[in-house]
Amino acid sequence: MALNLSQKQEVVAELADIAAKAHSLVAAEYAGTTVSQMTAMRKTARETGVYLKVVKNTLASRAVVGTEFEVVKDALTGPLLYAFSLEEPGAAGRLIKEAAKGNDKLQARLVAVEGKLLPAAHVDVLASLPTREQALSMLARVLAEPASMFARVVKAVADQQGGGEAAPAEAAAEA
Repeated sequence: MALNLSQKQEVVAELADIAAKAHSLVAAEYAGTTVSQMTAMRKTARETGVYLKVVKNTLASRAVVGTEFEVVKDALTGPLLYAFSLEEPGAAGRLIKEAAKGNDKLQARLVAVEGKLLPAAHVDVLASLPTREQALSMLARVLAEPASMFARVVKAVADQQGGGEAAPAEAAAEA
């Protein structure tokens, strides 16, 4: 169905708004993907904070002007599915990578992160980025490590000098 001028302007405005907020973009060739596969991808995209849209490349190239994704403007050829990560940078990469496992027709075409255009092979790198929760738990582990090391050193010194607090507790238990 052909869009009239006002509908095209709405699509460009919506896509430009999303591109301004997004962390990363993955564009994939989707020709040959079934309706049920696309529906499953859209459902997963909603759950993971990914904006998924099939748009004409001319509209997409107009929408990314003025955003960090302007670098992809000249690489947009053929039927493409656009996946913008809104909540965490790796979400779009994980979505496309997982969907491509069950669909040979879906192939990543380009990746854009922080104003850099990357080849399609970088989808794996993008997909391997930790989620927000994983990153926070890794940070907590790193922050807690010096305190636990200090506690181990204090315990080792106490054990070396007088048996530590475990010896009096054991002596009291034996009596």
